[in-house]
Amino acid sequence: MCLILLAWRAHPDYPLVVAANRDEFFARPTAPAAFWPEVPQVLAGRDLEAGGTWLGVARSGRFAALTNYRDPARNKACAPSRGGLVSRFLTGSQSPAAYLTELESCADRYNGFNLVFGDPDGLWCFSNCGEGERQLAPGVYGLSNHLLDTPWPKVARGKSALNAALCALPNEIPLFTLLRDDSIAPDEALPRTGVSLEWERLLSAAFVRMPGYGTRSSTVLLMDATGNVRFIEQGFLPDALPGERREFAFTIPLSATR
Repeated sequence: MCLILLAWRAHPDYPLVVAANRDEFFARPTAPAAFWPEVPQVLAGRDLEAGGTWLGVARSGRFAALTNYRDPARNKACAPSRGGLVSRFLTGSQSPAAYLTELESCADRYNGFNLVFGDPDGLWCFSNCGEGERQLAPGVYGLSNHLLDTPWPKVARGKSALNAALCALPNEIPLFTLLRDDSIAPDEALPRTGVSLEWERLLSAAFVRMPGYGTRSSTVLLMDATGNVRFIEQGFLPDALPGERREFAFTIPLSATR
């Protein structure tokens, strides 16, 4: 993912609301969201090149999503795929606290990442780029390719739009509308992350479009107070053309929501 906006216990009826965009090269093979045949409790897309995923949810209520930390100078050529960090939590049974211990022991093997993960009892954010772990208090959060709530223009705009969109729930249209924001930030507001100025401009939009690269999918996840889950993924083709839309619904067992 390159943009994750989430509301955690910020709405009386929806303890978890997620709106996220995945930006990637269109040549990278990808499977759309589905329940995985070999692990049928997991719902997620899949990176067919490395085998992991960028965002998913399990029937137990486990949730995880990841963004890369953008710093080309620190990239390690032989680092393992960061998508495995998401799939390992979704397919596992360890508590978030136990998974934090695992992350701390292996985080330095990976290129920079931010991982948001948890279950109905709690949500955490972990970064291997200096911030470490953080348990999330109720509120609205934004995460792009820096640390949690770094006020990049698309993060600030997205959080404001998410706050407004919460008032329209269960209507998901405002959430997809904010994810489709392709406005470019002015140069004076751009971060400097080690890529060219042209790329900084293009990547400053919530919805990214450029030749060969851009927003591949937008995902909305709604989890209500009674454990009902809606997961909607809108795929995109090159030139920002809408692709396949997939929608799923299931209910978390009551014991997992207490």
